[in-house]
Amino acid sequence: MPATEYQGSFLSRISIRRNQVVSMDGNHEQELEELEIFQKNISERFSDLISDDSSSSSNSASSSEPFLSIAWVRKLLDVFLCCEAEFKAVLIMGRDPSLISKPPLDRLIPELFDRAVKALDICNAVMHGIDSVRQCQKLAEIAAASLEQRPLGEGQARRAKKALAGLLSAMGIDETSGGHKSAERSWSFGRRGGGGGGVSVTKDRGSGQSRASTWGVPKNWSAAKQIQVMSANLVAPRGAEASGLAMPVYIMSIVTVFVMWALVAAIPCQEKTGLATHFQVPRQLGWAQSMVWLHEKIGEELKKKEKKGASPVGLLEEIQKMEKLGQSLLEFSDGFQYPVPEEKLDEAAAQVADLTETCRRMEDGLVPLQHQIREVFHRIVRSRTEVLDVLDHAGKSSAPSV
Repeated sequence: MPATEYQGSFLSRISIRRNQVVSMDGNHEQELEELEIFQKNISERFSDLISDDSSSSSNSASSSEPFLSIAWVRKLLDVFLCCEAEFKAVLIMGRDPSLISKPPLDRLIPELFDRAVKALDICNAVMHGIDSVRQCQKLAEIAAASLEQRPLGEGQARRAKKALAGLLSAMGIDETSGGHKSAERSWSFGRRGGGGGGVSVTKDRGSGQSRASTWGVPKNWSAAKQIQVMSANLVAPRGAEASGLAMPVYIMSIVTVFVMWALVAAIPCQEKTGLATHFQVPRQLGWAQSMVWLHEKIGEELKKKEKKGASPVGLLEEIQKMEKLGQSLLEFSDGFQYPVPEEKLDEAAAQVADLTETCRRMEDGLVPLQHQIREVFHRIVRSRTEVLDVLDHAGKSSAPSV
């Protein structure tokens, strides 16, 4: 069943049940059933992401969502939006507001809000990272267009070489050695503000302070440290709390941190050193098994990059292809001498075609991906505001009348 269908079925069931008058025992049984369905939906959605990877690893021509491709990341964000909608329904739909202002939720919900605010900062950083990828895409397109010319002369080769050198430099790759430069020299994250695709929120109700429009990423900001802080104090509920509302709050916290961690891993972000070890998915919980598998696979790729002596640029499949093809074609352009042997020209033509296809996928997918990240940003803001409104209502209802 498609995600939107079983999400709609789940939300409808909650709405109907919450409008029924039931006994206290019946209400507890209902909550247990809702929690079980919520966990089942979480497991199935992340399992679908593994299925996409399995089909791509078998070289299936029908697979349109290879692991860590732009399409796969977009599906991951769809999963997050569905999980978030169901979580909010479980937490507040038709429920007595006083229930979510009592222990342990009086502690867990503020912690969830704090993670939500940090997730907004990551969304901003990822938006800037995508802007950087789009700039590199333009350089790759210039190089590909130059090398497609026939007959291919030294002028086209020089133009391609200049574009490819700029591309690899922008990606933080030392084109002379094939290695990576330090993270400080790689990618541009719009630190001075003024442009780019960042999104903003103007009011932070949790602290009573206004949040300025955050168009730039502060120079000392670290994506890896942000994930590390978000994952702190993530402890699974025990005893009676494991069958109450504390569990969906914990589940949504894990989902939020994992999705943000995967985004940072896939997209160029400022300072990602140590990202592979800064967050762990709980292995002992049944609903998290698919997430554990995905976490391990992404973590392995991060560690491979870090072993090469560089902070990982971005695991996005299209970025990896662009890097590999860019290095090979730069070598071809740098050693270009007319006339080029036919075999060497054919090999370069195949790589140019591959680079052109990679650029096309970026052109088709990066802007929709930015729109989707913006949607995630505003959904987090809106949901946080809605829960705060419920808590405000609970506070007013419990206040003694004068």
